[in-house]
Amino acid sequence: MEIINDCESKMKTAVDRLQDELTTIRAGRANPAILDRVQVLYYGVPTPLKQVANVVVPEARMLEVKPWDKSSLKDIEKAIIDANLNLTPNNDGNVIRLQFPELTEERRKELVKDVKKMVEDFKVNVRNCRRDAMDEVKKQEKDKLITEDDVKAYEKDIQDVTDKYIALIDKVCDAKQQEIMTV
Repeated sequence: MEIINDCESKMKTAVDRLQDELTTIRAGRANPAILDRVQVLYYGVPTPLKQVANVVVPEARMLEVKPWDKSSLKDIEKAIIDANLNLTPNNDGNVIRLQFPELTEERRKELVKDVKKMVEDFKVNVRNCRRDAMDEVKKQEKDKLITEDDVKAYEKDIQDVTDKYIALIDKVCDAKQQEIMTV
């Protein structure tokens, strides 16, 4: 049924967004995805960092940003500072190096709490999709478009899809927590 497919599509989008959000949480290891949201003022136009520079991971705790146009080095450095990533860029005139400090146990626990809060928000999003789908099924029953038996079947299918995506969110959460605690 279209309602279930629509619901599942929204839930999948929520999981994808969660995974994107989690990549921006620094786990003590260098991850180029942390720079995905950095916008560089390139010739007066806000431009994503990855469109003006190459980002590589030469070591486990370091990122190197190599601009294609060396004249944009200062703009890239300023954009990284303005992004509030708690990283200090080291500009040597050719590349910018970002050193990732070792995380303390206390900071790791704070990050895990942040992850759990973020995950709970996405679970609420999935449950809202379920509620909307259930409401639509009830509306169709009220309009006599489907039978009571159909309602029971659709509700079960919607709940199954919801359980599947909640489990997937939990799996993503566990993986991120494991990454944070074992770096």
